[in-house]
Amino acid sequence: MKGSASGILYFYIHFVTEVLCFYFLYSYIGDSILAWTIPFVYDALAFVPQSLIGHLSDKFDKIPFGIIGMLTMMVGLAIFALLPQLSIFLPLILICFGNACMHVAGAEVTLRSSNGKIAPSAIFVAGGSFGVITGRLLGDFAPFWVILTLAATAIPFIHIAEEYRKKTAKDENPCKNFNYANPAVSAGLLIVAAVFIVIVRGYMGYGIPTSWNKSTFQTILLFSFMGIGKGLGGILCDKIGVRKTAIISVLGALPFLLFGDNVMIVSLIGVMLFSMTMSITLALLVSVLKKAPGLAFGLTTIGLFLGTAPVFFIKLGNFFTNCALIVIATIICFFILMKITRKESK
Repeated sequence: MKGSASGILYFYIHFVTEVLCFYFLYSYIGDSILAWTIPFVYDALAFVPQSLIGHLSDKFDKIPFGIIGMLTMMVGLAIFALLPQLSIFLPLILICFGNACMHVAGAEVTLRSSNGKIAPSAIFVAGGSFGVITGRLLGDFAPFWVILTLAATAIPFIHIAEEYRKKTAKDENPCKNFNYANPAVSAGLLIVAAVFIVIVRGYMGYGIPTSWNKSTFQTILLFSFMGIGKGLGGILCDKIGVRKTAIISVLGALPFLLFGDNVMIVSLIGVMLFSMTMSITLALLVSVLKKAPGLAFGLTTIGLFLGTAPVFFIKLGNFFTNCALIVIATIICFFILMKITRKESK
């Protein structure tokens, strides 16, 4: 129960984190000449440092990265709103640093307290998709004090969640029950393979054909199904195993993604299934980095940045090129997953 509770707590905390971040981004870049630069810098500063912060969190588990992260983001937003004459990069750096701390704190709490289950971490990550779209919408009209108030409501939840982590502080190997990786594959090779799959997932996320998405309501549905898929992936991993979940999420998503370009519900099912792979790669990385769950989570965010970075520089191809890339990447990732995941007993 404690693992599930930590996941629910950090679902809300993660939701609030992304609301704050994307409120900031969409409040600023609407008519800015830096509309391309700011999101790229944001991705770099928010994603890449999570591996280092995660390593520090693994080593110094008494540092309250969750509280530090939320307060830092609140300060960054206040500077942005109250001192508009200052450079945009000061609040951007603060908000990105706070975002990175919050993600690491959520990963540490949910992974350490889950007794080998991946669902709590998947539920935690799922909250971000709902926060992204909410922040984008609020960025058009909400005053900053409303967002600061929302951020403040998350602080008690962070404090409660930290109690779950403190209970594992004396455990030298709190993630010892994560045993999803194929023991015949070396740890180094598995890490490289899992991060590669994350990179592919990050890039494919921008190439999925969604020409049906033409309204705000449809965009809300898109992000909602992404969030549902992330949470569902962890639940299924715990219920039926990682390998079966990989088959459902990787191969099962393919026809829906390819043939859902103009049919919303078909595409949404594909997006939901495709999003389930997040839980699989995280479970694999923690399985070989049992004493370093923060670092393991940080490696996935580096993979996401590497996967999304090319989109800022390279124009995605036409519909048929995207479909070909999706098919090839899906098949490659599927065979890699079948190689690096542990065979489950019947």
